[in-house]
Amino acid sequence: MIVFACCIVVVLIAGCAWFTNRLARAAEQRLPPVGRFADVPGARLHYLDRGELRDGPAIVMLHGLAGQLHNFAYGLVDDLARDTRVIAVDRPGSGYSVRTDGGVRSLFEQADAVEALCRQLELGRVLLVGHSLGGALSLAFALRHPQRVAGLALIAPLTTFSGAMPAVFARLRIRSDAMRRFFAAVLATPLLILNRDRIMPQIFGPESVPSDYPLRAGGLLSLRPSQFVAASQDLGALPEVMPVIERRYDELLEADAPPISIIYGRGDRILDPILQGEGFASRVPRTRLVMIDGGHMLPVTQPRVCAQFLREAWQRAGAPS
Repeated sequence: MIVFACCIVVVLIAGCAWFTNRLARAAEQRLPPVGRFADVPGARLHYLDRGELRDGPAIVMLHGLAGQLHNFAYGLVDDLARDTRVIAVDRPGSGYSVRTDGGVRSLFEQADAVEALCRQLELGRVLLVGHSLGGALSLAFALRHPQRVAGLALIAPLTTFSGAMPAVFARLRIRSDAMRRFFAAVLATPLLILNRDRIMPQIFGPESVPSDYPLRAGGLLSLRPSQFVAASQDLGALPEVMPVIERRYDELLEADAPPISIIYGRGDRILDPILQGEGFASRVPRTRLVMIDGGHMLPVTQPRVCAQFLREAWQRAGAPS
């Protein structure tokens, strides 16, 4: 009986792994890499490069947890590229970017990787656009490489970490890398599909999920095991690095600190707009805070509003008005 039960478990595991692999390959066929690749210390970065550098800084865009550059390409990159050069980056481990030595997990390490890309592309000082976790990465970048930053434009950013995370990310809380990879290869994708009707409204609500989100905004790439592994690693690194970032916010009060703009949706179900938005603005009063009706995925649900917000932040960062 025990042998029979073990055989059933093995068959189920093998079946789930086959299913996961098949869906991952299908997602990659439907959404192959759309940009270029650059080798930087600890990572090989996939990035989209649009537009030409004119007056004003280039724009570098950093997506959030479990996201990828299509979140910005959906409705922002080509629009903003009419005015300046726009670089949308798959963060290390996400999308088609890879961590080449198993490192580059903390936000400061990721900031170093993005800064190395900026040097390769000879961008000079840039306007950093960060969504969600990408907002925390943008803040880490500004603190680590202030000479590179002309301004910060943060969309629903993570600015403080209390340890509590939304229930939709509960399965990402795996400490062992071996268990992360096993879970990603076998269970993460089937569970994501089974629970998508509960998960997606939490991520997008109170707004609706666009019907073209899986393809045009890159949602299908969430079916790849590597995406789960990277997101779990990112989440696992936050308790150590976020307090360090928060202790350095006083540096953003200095006269030569870059201008900061934040936009938040009042109905955000992932991050608390009061804690993360108003709380940060009270600590860094130079921050321009914009509150609108909407949820967490503003680059996808409200690209026109975000484009206007980013153009205003771009002008604050030194672009001609």
